[in-house]
Amino acid sequence: MKILHTSDWHLGRTLYGRSRYDEFDALLTWLADTIDREQVDALLVAGDLFDSTTPSHRAQTLYYQFLGRVALSSTCRHVVVIAGNHDSPSFLNAPQALLRALHVHVVGAVSDDPADEVLLLRRRDGTPELLVCAVPYLRDRDVRVAEAGESQADKDQKLLDGLRNHYATVAAIAEQRCRELGGAIPCIAMGHLFTAGGETVEGDGVRDLYVGSLAHLPAGTLPTSFDYLALGHLHVPQKVRSSEVMRYSGSPLPMGFGEARQAKSLCLVALTDGRVAVSLIPVPVFQRLEYIQGDWQTIATTIQALRANGSQAW
Repeated sequence: MKILHTSDWHLGRTLYGRSRYDEFDALLTWLADTIDREQVDALLVAGDLFDSTTPSHRAQTLYYQFLGRVALSSTCRHVVVIAGNHDSPSFLNAPQALLRALHVHVVGAVSDDPADEVLLLRRRDGTPELLVCAVPYLRDRDVRVAEAGESQADKDQKLLDGLRNHYATVAAIAEQRCRELGGAIPCIAMGHLFTAGGETVEGDGVRDLYVGSLAHLPAGTLPTSFDYLALGHLHVPQKVRSSEVMRYSGSPLPMGFGEARQAKSLCLVALTDGRVAVSLIPVPVFQRLEYIQGDWQTIATTIQALRANGSQAW
């Protein structure tokens, strides 16, 4: 199989009041073309599809047009979407049943049964081909019960324990299902979280996920039974603990001027006879951003040079 991992689209986001819908449209058109060109079998979107829990009509239109094109007229057999901290769980889940008919699987929030987050994807002939542990952004209330008299340290520890236990529970369910299927099926996990040591840049808009606590989950506490771990939330493309198969895809567009010089990419994961190979697909620049700093003379000279060269950069 070929699997494409992306996240943090933040559809609807503006930059200092400037609309970016043309960029989002160009990105999603390019992404759909890339899926066809690379013959991708499954697309994983690891949260923060929208920038707001109440996305605009235009942002919603871009999202559903993209899903329609990929589901109905591309090589992609499966799309799996999880909610991020910017997304509304109820909004993403609302068309869940309809989208499932198009082989688009959406997990916007945790349910009473963690097994609901373990998805078995099948080939067109009905045979199983991939297990996906689709864990959405876990809110504080999803993993921790508040108790009277708790210190902040107690709250932080319970939160980390809750996050760790939830991933361990879902991994155990997936391992059991894999054994039931004869053990020959690959298993991938998705999550939207902040791992300890993760790289950010100033002005990238990455929020701390939990009030009163950084709650950066130690990467060593995540289950290692997965063939690949597709993460969202951090905008800088990066490996987790130098692992080839534990990655943040990063945001495909720069979310602010702090990301202006950052190379953006998607993760293409190839599963072949039990082996996993990951390569990066560079994302084109749809709207160039220039980040200029220095004394006034340097700034003025740089701006004049950009104007003289006909730059359309912001």
